[in-house]
Amino acid sequence: MKSASSVASPGLRALLAYGRSRNVPRAALVALVVAVAATVYAGQQVPLPQLRHLTDYSVPLAAVVPVVHAVVLATTTFSPMADLEHTAAQPMRRHRAVHMTAVLLYATLLAVLPMAAGASAEVTVAAVRNVAGYLGLAMIGARLFGSGLAWLPPLAMFGPTLLAGVRWDNTPEPWAWSIHGPHSTPAAITAAVLCVAGLCLAATTTPRRAEREEQG
Repeated sequence: MKSASSVASPGLRALLAYGRSRNVPRAALVALVVAVAATVYAGQQVPLPQLRHLTDYSVPLAAVVPVVHAVVLATTTFSPMADLEHTAAQPMRRHRAVHMTAVLLYATLLAVLPMAAGASAEVTVAAVRNVAGYLGLAMIGARLFGSGLAWLPPLAMFGPTLLAGVRWDNTPEPWAWSIHGPHSTPAAITAAVLCVAGLCLAATTTPRRAEREEQG
């Protein structure tokens, strides 16, 4: 009896091989485990350890976890055969576009998952916005620094947000878009721009290989 992969079309087999070469199943599983944990603790708040003021400001855990999803899923941009893919530009562009679309949809699904445990619609909107924005940042990081350092731009944004993103009047700084409320238009625009820029870079170009990856 033939396996499912043996009877699949050449295009589907190519996509499956593309996904396996980038460890997509492993990254998807890790992100899912994180999302399930976030769902279990969907009602928890994360206090922000502000350094500048004695504030009492916190954000829902479900709106913070998208940073992890973004970093984990961005690692799938790494290709062990990047040099060969340069010689097959058109097929690889198509595969990368499908890959990035699937990553965005999957990340969005993970951000919505805490609703199953009672997370409010407002929290879910903020979580979807944040996963889109931080995924875009992670993709930009993968393109500029290599997939091994895809975490650098998201954490470079999220760290200052945690430590200095709240003003003296207990409201978010304008630049700290990921802790703004779900109805913040500037935050939504910022996340959308980052997402589009990052996904376009990842879908149309081959990410740089980090120095550690090249040496391996």
